[in-house]
Amino acid sequence: MRVWPGQPYPLGATPDGHGTNFSLFAEHAERVELCLFDPDGQETQVPLPETTAFCWHGYLPGVGPGQQYGFRAHGPYRPQDGLRFNAAKLLLDPYAKAVVGGVTWDPAVFGYADGDPDDPARREPRDSAPFVPRSVVVDPAFAWGDDWPLRTPWHETVLYEAHVRGLSQRHPDVPPELRGTYAGVASPPIIDHLARLGVTALELLPVHQFVHEHQLVSRGLRNYWGYNSIGFFAPHAAYSASGQDGPQVAEFKGMVKALHAAGIEVILDVVYNHTGEGSELGPTLSFRGIDNQAYYRLNPEDPRRYIDYTGTGNTMNMRHPHVLQLLMDSLRYWVLEMHVDGFRFDLASALARELHDVDRLSAFFDLIQQDPVVSQVKLIAEPWDVGEGGYQVGNFPPLWSEWNGQYRDTVRDYWRGAEQGVAEFAYRLTGSSDLYASNGRRPYASINFVTCHDGFTLRDLVSYNDKHNQANGEDNRDGNPDNRSWNCGVEGETDDPAVAALRARQMRNLLATLFLSQGVPMLLGGDEMGHSQGGNNNAYCQDSLLSWLDWEPGPDARHLLDFTRRLAAYRRQHPVLRRRNWFLGRQLHGTGVVDIGWFTPEGAEMTETEWGQGFVKSVAVFLNGEEIPSPDPRGERIVDDSLLLLLNAHDGPVDFRLPVGRWGRRWAADLDTATPGLAPGATVHHAGAQVPVEGRSLQVLRRVG
Repeated sequence: MRVWPGQPYPLGATPDGHGTNFSLFAEHAERVELCLFDPDGQETQVPLPETTAFCWHGYLPGVGPGQQYGFRAHGPYRPQDGLRFNAAKLLLDPYAKAVVGGVTWDPAVFGYADGDPDDPARREPRDSAPFVPRSVVVDPAFAWGDDWPLRTPWHETVLYEAHVRGLSQRHPDVPPELRGTYAGVASPPIIDHLARLGVTALELLPVHQFVHEHQLVSRGLRNYWGYNSIGFFAPHAAYSASGQDGPQVAEFKGMVKALHAAGIEVILDVVYNHTGEGSELGPTLSFRGIDNQAYYRLNPEDPRRYIDYTGTGNTMNMRHPHVLQLLMDSLRYWVLEMHVDGFRFDLASALARELHDVDRLSAFFDLIQQDPVVSQVKLIAEPWDVGEGGYQVGNFPPLWSEWNGQYRDTVRDYWRGAEQGVAEFAYRLTGSSDLYASNGRRPYASINFVTCHDGFTLRDLVSYNDKHNQANGEDNRDGNPDNRSWNCGVEGETDDPAVAALRARQMRNLLATLFLSQGVPMLLGGDEMGHSQGGNNNAYCQDSLLSWLDWEPGPDARHLLDFTRRLAAYRRQHPVLRRRNWFLGRQLHGTGVVDIGWFTPEGAEMTETEWGQGFVKSVAVFLNGEEIPSPDPRGERIVDDSLLLLLNAHDGPVDFRLPVGRWGRRWAADLDTATPGLAPGATVHHAGAQVPVEGRSLQVLRRVG
């Protein structure tokens, strides 16, 4: 087969209509072979003839889209030096745009023999090609039309976290052949649901090609969530309805285009902190066999071992320029070629570790900051990892928003009646200025959530005190035991109408708090319909009815869905609930009325003593609608109604006396979590009046005079 020298860049497989250029970074390799597979699975090995700056490259005329390929890297097998080359192992291209096939857990997929990864004399000699996935050359052409990444302002964003498969797998109106796929997400029933719910951005659990771990497969389970990436450019093939040897790329693009047409952004949950190859005991699928020293953080005192900040066995080496290049090339590819609108970075603290400490000014953040493409999309950090000092909520740079774990914990504690000062809750309700205001960030730096994929669903949060993960096959040892949940008196499902009513009200309380808080609300897919996982708080391996959303729920779930839609619409109607700047607590325009006010149920402004009392569970919050900064460059102000939130987390009813004087004369009741069918504005209260608020409920009043 003819092979020309080709070019070292771009890395990966790049077709041009006449042939394909292949390039692979492998600094410590002694020789690299390109392996081409015909439709019958026959392999042709072609040595790459050139190496430039540690990139092995060659151009093959006549090779085009659809071609399946892999690499074999030759070099020393010296685990004591961190070198694990084994040419018997077929390796995925780190830059592959599509991947076909999965891992069959045969001993041949491991680079070492006889279960001993440390013995330099025991390099596994069997060929892994029949048991591992292959890379595919992809045609990048797609009819995008006028589509381009959306730019919904952060303060107008409503996030919806969902799983590609679980979102549509059980939807009766999605064609069976499309369920659980990218095309299923793009189907009219799913998009209509998201649009009617008021979602502006769909945050998808990992769609990078991933592998199912051996220990899960051996138990008859799968890695459902997908946090086990092996290909950072390839959309996961199993989510494709149109084929897995290349068409998945066009199908993914079609999904993005359809969501954009409905005004919905696409944000990807990305896992760059580790790969699916695991520890030194894991398989050799790609990075380990290409250049183990370059791609992974090795223990400097014992290079046989990996530094693990992720809990998965390995950590990507963000100190190496080619690893950083891989990450940035991947991010740009998903923005420029796949048109996604942002990223949520799993265990983002691990990406920031240059030595051991998390460094806000690490090379990773510097590259993001200066990149003209990536710096302009939505960037969300999961601001922790499992290493020492890894919890970094509030410490990411100004471009970034963060999953606010303190918001989740505080709101859960407030509504379950845990002992805490009301000041903590006040910070979370108003955007967490204590975490984000000191370095030039805005309220939308806080991604507010009560539930997410990792943990209890909303329904389970109010139905279970303890986790019930027996289905995972680990004797209920997995999952976080600290859920800050409350079962409302009965563990699990119950026919008790009083318990059921309390649980329904608690779900409405948590959802209402989420949509009434400053910052960016993130709703876990299914919570709007009361989806339950039976108390499983770690359903990462449950590709089953347990995780798939039920689209034919009962009346209670439909009522919850209607209430959630009302909340999202109310937030959209009232800019005071989605401010771009912080509340200052100061007087405005000489009126003597501050931008925010806090009151006791007696109608008096809160004192310093009351702020520090942990037993305080009832509070009223005045939100001044006349101080909303406008995005208009002329500096105009958006005038909104002022609102009064009455929050009662006590178990019994509380009468709130409405503040008198300059705060307002007349107030219309718009929302009541104890009376979800309340007609907005039908009831009007006067200043000084006593307003009864049911135990464990909240009301929203709108100033009308």
